[in-house]
Amino acid sequence: MFGGKTHWPKPMTPASIGFEYLAENERDELARKCATFLREKHTQPFLLVASFINPHDICYMAIDAYTKANNLPAMHPKSVKERECVAEALETPPGASHPPLPANHAPTTEEPAALGRYGSFRGYVRKHWTAEDWRLHRWAYCRLTERVDAEIGKVLAALRETGLDRDTVVVFSSDHGDMDSAHGFEHKSLPYDESARVPFIVSSPGHAPAGRVDKRHLISSCVDLLPTLCDYAGIAPPAGLPGRSVRPLVENGRAENWREDVAIECAESRSVRTRRYKYSLFAGDAPREMLIDMEKDSGETVNLASNPKFANVLAGHRRRLRAQIEALGDGYGRSLLASL
Repeated sequence: MFGGKTHWPKPMTPASIGFEYLAENERDELARKCATFLREKHTQPFLLVASFINPHDICYMAIDAYTKANNLPAMHPKSVKERECVAEALETPPGASHPPLPANHAPTTEEPAALGRYGSFRGYVRKHWTAEDWRLHRWAYCRLTERVDAEIGKVLAALRETGLDRDTVVVFSSDHGDMDSAHGFEHKSLPYDESARVPFIVSSPGHAPAGRVDKRHLISSCVDLLPTLCDYAGIAPPAGLPGRSVRPLVENGRAENWREDVAIECAESRSVRTRRYKYSLFAGDAPREMLIDMEKDSGETVNLASNPKFANVLAGHRRRLRAQIEALGDGYGRSLLASL
């Protein structure tokens, strides 16, 4: 069963890959239909995918600010429900205060030139939004996150109510994050952790200690999710996939010969992350490289790429990125490397 948000290439649909489409709705209706499905009698194992949209609706705050300020037609004019959700999230009760700006709100020192040339709504808000605009954006983002938490809660409540929680593996993840005012950005498609790092939570009743947090192993949800699901289903994943099942990490806290780096692909950049460092290569004019010591600078505030003390680290991560790009057959990544 599949319900909610889809972002698949045409002509792929849930039905074309074997799913019964539960609901197009991406919000409360999806939660209700998932709960109804779980309360039905099940004699066979099942896979239920609930693809909730929020807090994605937050993007319309910047989009509409940009079009209004520039007297432009509305972008995505059919997105009525999305705008209703944002308007609701922006409401502030009397006496409430908006969240403060994050410590890394300012641009990264020696940020790549590509980050300063964004146009459209992303460039507009970075240049024109006030501190209070950004704080209101953070408020709305938190409210939209609360909303989806409640929707997920309805599904999990039905799982507990039926007793299925005792033998059902639950996986929670996302496709991307939001910059949420870090470095003066909102939206996605940047290698910063606010955008590129997403939750990946696995609950395996009776097999995994509750509350275990793995901070040692590099996991990529987009490539590790399918092998993980196949592992729990007792079937072999399709051949040739780059990902690995995280089940050994979930159940034992360790795995043999785990990866030492992981790739990050964005629209105009490619990155490689190791335990300590993140290296990113951008399109466009210099400076094009960014090297961050994630151990000492988790806010990604200082670019070390031009620091001679880190020349060896930089060279090593360039080699790692090249190896990742070649292994994936990434044509755009090759073009970035060719002009380095």
